Amino acid sequence: MEIKAADVAKLRKMTGAGMMDCKKALQEANGDYDRAQEIIREKGKLVASKRADRTATEGVVTGKVVGGKAYMVCLACETDFVAKNAEFAASANAILDIAIANDVADLDALMNVKAGNQTVADMVTEKSGQTGEKVELPFYARIEAPSCFCYVHMNNKLGTLVGFNMEVPAEVGKDVAMQAAAMAPVSISAADCPAEVIEKERQIGHEQARLEGKPEAMLDKIAEGKVNKFLKENTLLSQPTVKDNKVTVEQFIQKAVPGATVVAYKRFSLND
Repeated sequence: MEIKAADVAKLRKMTGAGMMDCKKALQEANGDYDRAQEIIREKGKLVASKRADRTATEGVVTGKVVGGKAYMVCLACETDFVAKNAEFAASANAILDIAIANDVADLDALMNVKAGNQTVADMVTEKSGQTGEKVELPFYARIEAPSCFCYVHMNNKLGTLVGFNMEVPAEVGKDVAMQAAAMAPVSISAADCPAEVIEKERQIGHEQARLEGKPEAMLDKIAEGKVNKFLKENTLLSQPTVKDNKVTVEQFIQKAVPGATVVAYKRFSLND
């Protein structure tokens, strides 16, 4: 059957797929829009399957603060060319909006949320078909606190969410969120640093001391010293601030708002 340009344009608007893909899908579906959309989604699954061994190291990180909650998502692809496409960024923001509207708790739950007649997982697969690249959703985070901040770096590949136990000035929240983005702390403080991270650093310190020929009786003490140094440099509140290395992040916050501290923190980078 004859497929008119207006029909192709309509399907393209509905799916975001390329003009030729839409025309072929409509021809195969004999002009049935619902079936044509299914065909485009099926093509997305085929592309995703063929490119399963590829790495999606480009993409878009986007986030938003809504009241006492903050959300962040990353939609990843293979090339910078696709990542910089306005439609790809719009898809990332659409997924973020779905997460916010449903106040989704985690990535698994987000993938299963339905938007219209498809899930977010379907949307991601469909995007793979539209771009011809491997597209995935590698990260989603949500935090809740009395005062939340979101920072996304200008390259849209790195972002942080930071929550405080009380209201803090916008400039303080932004500085702490940017600090977390730049210095990549492993946790907020030593108290919430994963036990396996601390144990790994302890083992490294122990082995380094042994290789340096330190007495066996001193190895444990030396290893603990190295762990403490690691925690000071790699936990958010203990880190020296980027702006003044004589002041820790905790001191910076306390000077601005006595009693304030960070109670929630998430970070994601496509380059890590």
